[in-house]
Amino acid sequence: MNPHNPFSDRQPTSHEQTAGQSWDASYQGGRAPWDIGRPQPAFARLASEGGFAGAVLDAGCGTGEHALLAASLGLPVLGIDVADTALAMAREKARERGLAAEFVAADAFRLERLGRTFRTVLDCGLFHTCNPDERVVYVANLASVTEPGGTLYVLCFSDEGPERGPHPISRDELTAAFNAGTGWQIVAIQPDEIQTTFHDHGLPAWLATLKRI
Repeated sequence: MNPHNPFSDRQPTSHEQTAGQSWDASYQGGRAPWDIGRPQPAFARLASEGGFAGAVLDAGCGTGEHALLAASLGLPVLGIDVADTALAMAREKARERGLAAEFVAADAFRLERLGRTFRTVLDCGLFHTCNPDERVVYVANLASVTEPGGTLYVLCFSDEGPERGPHPISRDELTAAFNAGTGWQIVAIQPDEIQTTFHDHGLPAWLATLKRI
């Protein structure tokens, strides 16, 4: 791998292929639909309940709202994304808010290259963009950077309810991806919501709480 280009061997994701544009393009020329300018209520609630601890990784951090939420609690946090435009926006938010948060370009399918482990890992809307083959790789990479006993939170669109977001995920798909065989214990999978810029209300979601075995 070229150390100056962490994506020298990265192939376009299934989402990028379907959308016909890169993740970075989503942040150019206007706000991305998932970039609501504040933490998702589910993660804000988790933070208020003491659900974040230790070193935190925000996988697919976008413009950084969840990483900055962790930083506001005084926790060491790393936000990673493939979108340079989003990372620049996240760094500017950190500077404006006076928060210590680290944001780096990294591939969620190559997390072992970080050379670090984390007590808390956050995934807001990344898992549900993966096709079945990508999920296998992504879940293994999440396991590789989560400390034993550490916690992963996955917030993804749900397939339940009359109105669904893109890439809806079933409960069965979550349990198939996260289990003892892949290094995880399911603590809870609860109905929740994801807010977007194009809905006045939240869309049905799952909030999965997973423990690294």
